[in-house]
Amino acid sequence: DFGRSSELAFVVEPSDDIAVQEQPLILYCQVEGIQPITITWRKNGVMIVDSENAFMLANGSLYVSRFQRVRGDGSSDEGEYDCMAQNHYGLVVSRKAKIQAATMSDFHIHPQNAVVEEGGVARFQCQIHGLPEPVILWHKNSMPVNTDNERYTLLPKGVLQITGLRAEDSGIFHCVATNIANVKFSREARLTVSGSHSTVYKDPMILVGPENLTLTVHQTAVLECIATGNPRPIVSWSRLDGRPIGVEGIQVLGTGNLMISDLTVQHSGIYVCAANKPGTRVRRTAQGSLVVQAPAEFVQHPQSISRPVGTTAIFTCVAQGEPPPQITWLRNGQILETSDHIKLKNNNSTLSIYGINQTDEAIYQCLAENSAGSTQASARLTVLWADGLPSPPQAVRAETVSATTIQVSWEKPLQNTKEIIGYVLHIRKAADPVEMEYQEAVSKSTFQQLVTDLEPSTSYSFYIKAYTSRGASKASEVTVVSTLGEVPAMPSLFIKVINSTAVQATWEPSIKLGQHEGFKLYYRKVHLAQYTGPVLLASNVTAYNITHLDASVVYEVKLLAYNQHGDGDSTVRFVSLRETAERTVLNPPCDCMKDEQNNKTSTTGIIIGMHIGVTCIIFCILFLMFGYRGRLLMCKNVQEQLSTPQIPRSQRSTAGLVLNGAARRDRDDRDLNGKQLDMNELERLFPASPSQEQQDKGMTSAHSPPAPHEDTQISTLPLDEFSIIEEQPDPLPKPPRGGSPPAPAPDHGPANEG
Repeated sequence: DFGRSSELAFVVEPSDDIAVQEQPLILYCQVEGIQPITITWRKNGVMIVDSENAFMLANGSLYVSRFQRVRGDGSSDEGEYDCMAQNHYGLVVSRKAKIQAATMSDFHIHPQNAVVEEGGVARFQCQIHGLPEPVILWHKNSMPVNTDNERYTLLPKGVLQITGLRAEDSGIFHCVATNIANVKFSREARLTVSGSHSTVYKDPMILVGPENLTLTVHQTAVLECIATGNPRPIVSWSRLDGRPIGVEGIQVLGTGNLMISDLTVQHSGIYVCAANKPGTRVRRTAQGSLVVQAPAEFVQHPQSISRPVGTTAIFTCVAQGEPPPQITWLRNGQILETSDHIKLKNNNSTLSIYGINQTDEAIYQCLAENSAGSTQASARLTVLWADGLPSPPQAVRAETVSATTIQVSWEKPLQNTKEIIGYVLHIRKAADPVEMEYQEAVSKSTFQQLVTDLEPSTSYSFYIKAYTSRGASKASEVTVVSTLGEVPAMPSLFIKVINSTAVQATWEPSIKLGQHEGFKLYYRKVHLAQYTGPVLLASNVTAYNITHLDASVVYEVKLLAYNQHGDGDSTVRFVSLRETAERTVLNPPCDCMKDEQNNKTSTTGIIIGMHIGVTCIIFCILFLMFGYRGRLLMCKNVQEQLSTPQIPRSQRSTAGLVLNGAARRDRDDRDLNGKQLDMNELERLFPASPSQEQQDKGMTSAHSPPAPHEDTQISTLPLDEFSIIEEQPDPLPKPPRGGSPPAPAPDHGPANEG
């Protein structure tokens, strides 16, 4: 009811039906609205004239006395019927009702004889076409099959499944198909159950998988899947897209058939049946697609509206369905044809009527239709027109002011001007459709308007309406005028010095400069008034070399773009060649051939130099590695020499100690950091004894008496300060206990300094 027109609308519309041969048929149609209302019927778009066979009842319904699929003259009562209702507001057409004759064909698949071992699975099938869909029942030995037996599964498409076969299941089977048109019986088939249940292992196998189905919402889908194997396989279902099947309306028939009740569009997809061997990953699969269609239905109905003359009326009609419905518009029951002022947009969902007048007043219908069904909704357009409205504005003129501005002027209407509250100027590019039009409002005392922000070299159309509080006048005459052309924009200019007597001017490609015919290039010495040029360049040229220049002066370079409307603004750059000339004097030109040879020689020299450099680096690394290793070996030799029994410290040469101490003091200030690093390294290589600290103190004082039986120890000195003192070849006498130290031996100087 939300979308109905109060003046005329359907309460009941005819619906699709299946008629029985030689039986009466009634198609219902009920309309409400402002009387008088006239109702007529059409079949396949042709008006139905009352006759003995078909005539309209008092309530507007159509009565067919004896429905016939084919009459003697070759005509048929099958077809698409619609109901039309009309009053003085307009005309509406109902949805199309598809009428078909009830039929039933012969069976095209009959059940077949089968021999199956005990415990196995038997399947019988019969198929027959008919309208409406025949109901198929099964008989065993001329008696209806007991559907209470859970081992017997009857599927809607004429399939009988028997699982866990037993000897008593043997017999003769046939099916019976029934609809309002007829009843038919299939041929008979014998089932023989042989032997006893086998224990031989058999891989799972799917005998029959799901078939592809196309159904409508609210129907029921049955996806068949029957599997065999030993042990008996487990049948499971899933969707190929990974989405859950759900539980609402889902039921398993027999041992693995999937039934989905009350279908929705969301049930569409590819379903996979899997037969799994229990306790293993051995499986077999089969798949089938399910397509669920939905008849067209409206999400948004068109609404009846009232609009003043000259304004725009917009109707919106949004429908959904699966597949997506096609939308068609009718005007008073006839297909609506588009024009300059009637436009359809958004896949026909939006109807726009521009500059409406009294002839546009009608009932507009939106028909939404797809393969699953159709629907319609209507709305009325009322055009408001009041007596005494102003006549159209007069003498509309448009004059070009510039490339982006046009001046529009007019004179007031000739009639009914007292109630005018203002004017509206309608503006549109002449090449654009009507819906691209825009408006500018003007006060009632103004008779001209400056329209700005237009495009150069473009034609525009203008017309004007006068408005009152009761509505608008008719449109004035349309005037068309073009804006002036525009000179090109200023190009970007860059100067590059080539040498002491030449520069190169470059600029952006012409595509960024608008419409133009080419470029003009000028240049001069800055102290002169006269330019050299213009140099005319084509629009596709983006660079020009200026040669034979004087290196001692500064030059000015100017570039502009031009077209048929004149010259654009110029871009100026200044350039000096003096620095280039000075560099040329200091570095005279080279012999190119010689330079080329030198370049080759230099390249070879660079490669050789790189090889020499890499070789030097490798030798340096090896030298450092072997040198470090030698220092470690020397330290080991020193340790071995000093670890042998040595003379007491009191008999050691004090001169050597003083020398070592002096060397140590001399190096303290020069290499404190490196010394500390070497100290740590030596301590790591030659760990100190527990009395190391006391021995260090003994080394710093030549007069400290040694402890009894104390052997000489190595002090923790850096390697680069370590000295070995050459000793007397004759053995020295042992110092007496507690006696004074002997006189120092002559100092022969260090035999080797490490």
